[in-house]
Amino acid sequence: MKKSFTSILMDWHRHQNDREMPWKGEKKPYRIWLSEIILQQTRVEQGMAYYHRLVEQYPTIQDLAQAPDQQVFKLWEGLGYYNRCRNLLYTAREIVEKRNGIFPSTYEDLLSLKGVGPYTAAAIASFAYNLPYAVVDGNVFRVLARYLGIDTATDSTEGKKIFDDLAYEMLDKKEPALYNQAIMDFGATVCKPMAPRCSACPLQHGCAALATGKVNQLPVKEKTLQRKTRYFNYFILQYRQKIWIQQRTAKDIWQHLFEFYLVETEKQLRWDTSLIQNYLKDQLNIYDARIGKISQPVVQQLTHQQIKGQFIHIELSQKPASIKTGDWKNTVQIQELAFPKLITSYLKHLKS
Repeated sequence: MKKSFTSILMDWHRHQNDREMPWKGEKKPYRIWLSEIILQQTRVEQGMAYYHRLVEQYPTIQDLAQAPDQQVFKLWEGLGYYNRCRNLLYTAREIVEKRNGIFPSTYEDLLSLKGVGPYTAAAIASFAYNLPYAVVDGNVFRVLARYLGIDTATDSTEGKKIFDDLAYEMLDKKEPALYNQAIMDFGATVCKPMAPRCSACPLQHGCAALATGKVNQLPVKEKTLQRKTRYFNYFILQYRQKIWIQQRTAKDIWQHLFEFYLVETEKQLRWDTSLIQNYLKDQLNIYDARIGKISQPVVQQLTHQQIKGQFIHIELSQKPASIKTGDWKNTVQIQELAFPKLITSYLKHLKS
């Protein structure tokens, strides 16, 4: 499984990966370090402009070390999490003053730098020096959890060890820089958090999550239940006179109750026909469907979290082979089953 996963991923990276970033392929440790610090709590799209400005203003680590604090803070303005900027200046000056301006070249020394954790150290070690260290970030968690079908929480002590070990096991030891870039780009463009492109995924035939219908349930996080607001998007899939439903079995809200096809997102999406069609095609391999009513958002307040739900009616011309769990029920059968209040309230409103 490891050999197949790694070779397919590397082949995808060489021939299909067209994601462009200014630091991609960069070998200078200073520039790699800059990009990684920026991206610690910032999206790539937002971080690019800051990276360009910092590199242009401070082309070497000596330039950054000599820069006045406020000048650097001004360039950083808008990125937030200013502790990253303070660590940036502290580390730049430490390298210039104590290491003669030479960036560390071992994982252990990189890890000793202020503001550099295991992920950043692994990134610099592999990208700059091609050392066999696996990066483990949200993209890597997601790809490995889905492909291998791992439901251990990624933010648990056990989960972190499992994923660290697996990330190293899957790593291409001869080309760690290319592999690390490949798996991160793959998670960002194919195995995405929302609406992953399963139908176009080169790893689909070995993916445990796709085979068991758990793509939207993985990876698992312990802290998920602590979120104040959750966004539930329900696809009411109808084929002839039957509607697809499933029972909630996870240790979460509404355990053992029934629901329609759920797409949980991190924010409220503006669903329209185009977005729905793309999702059906990429996630479920459904190409022929009629989009019906798209409801307004509805809200249910629970003790520790607020659920914002939306319902999308979809009429299918055939049962999708990609949905291997759940069941198809007619309206009489559905009336006999227990659903969360969010759903029953919507159905009553719809009926009236």
